[in-house]
Amino acid sequence: MAIPAIQIARLGKYILSQTLKGNKHYPLVLMLEPLFQCNLRCKGCGKINQPASVLNQRLSFDECIAAVEECGAPIVSIPGGEPLLHPEIPAIVKELVRRKKFVYLCTNGILIPERINQFKPSPYLTFNIHLDGLEEVHDNIVCKQGVFQSAIRSIKLLKSKGFRVNTNTTLFGGQTPENAAAFFDFLTGLGVDGMTLSAAFSYEAAADQDSFLTRDQSKKLFREIFRLGKGKKWDFSHSSFYLDFLAGNQDYSCSPWGNPCRSVHGWQRPCYLLEDGFVPTYKELMEQTDWDKYGVGNDPRCANCMVHCGFEPTSVADSVKRPIKGAMLALRGLNLD
Repeated sequence: MAIPAIQIARLGKYILSQTLKGNKHYPLVLMLEPLFQCNLRCKGCGKINQPASVLNQRLSFDECIAAVEECGAPIVSIPGGEPLLHPEIPAIVKELVRRKKFVYLCTNGILIPERINQFKPSPYLTFNIHLDGLEEVHDNIVCKQGVFQSAIRSIKLLKSKGFRVNTNTTLFGGQTPENAAAFFDFLTGLGVDGMTLSAAFSYEAAADQDSFLTRDQSKKLFREIFRLGKGKKWDFSHSSFYLDFLAGNQDYSCSPWGNPCRSVHGWQRPCYLLEDGFVPTYKELMEQTDWDKYGVGNDPRCANCMVHCGFEPTSVADSVKRPIKGAMLALRGLNLD
């Protein structure tokens, strides 16, 4: 199952509680970036082009735990950089699991063999392996040969040890529906627990600015992929409402506060993908950010964004508020006509 039943239940209860309290700006997932350093230089990444002085910084164990408690989100995603380069990452994950936070540890998989024994399987821990396509596509995107095969070996190793494993896929320009469908068939055959997908967001600092998709291109690509997936057992780690949004059937607004980001710079304003300054506390982020400035139609940088960190919170909240709509979507499937 892509999303554990216990996580679905906890998340639903949490959203209902926030709704009853009248809270509009509440977090679902904390994006905790304990470092920016990475062992790859992916051409679509905007995080690795930081100066050396920043790349050498780390959030400490205490800073990570404090950020999680300050934010209060039930889910913690730990991207980077490459978090397995952080010497304290096993201790950080262990403590968050002890606190019953749902942890998604995002990694390119290269360091899994040498660090796997520092972790224990848990329904609260999911390894989220970065894979953007089959071998030729993925190795081209990460700018290094052999990374795809390394990730596949790590997935098999993690599964053999009883860990939950998801994959995290960003679709760039040049990806065809047929290749993407073959890729999802391949991942399904590997027995991964779930697959996360998103359209590439045009990071201003990314080295390659020619591979990003417009909104119309993204919708067309996803609709064709989903058509090819009809009747197949692809298990995406998303709400059906978000998949319907990717297919162009929902017109959601972004909820940038839903996935706040804490990095070595502080709390990133307004979201994980844009950098309009940083503040020292989560309270300041929530109370002093002009949220109405951002999103499609408000900020030109957001015009082509369909990324899950902004739109999944909106779709998840919609699914909790409108269960009948969700039941009909589950019964009929996505409208791909």
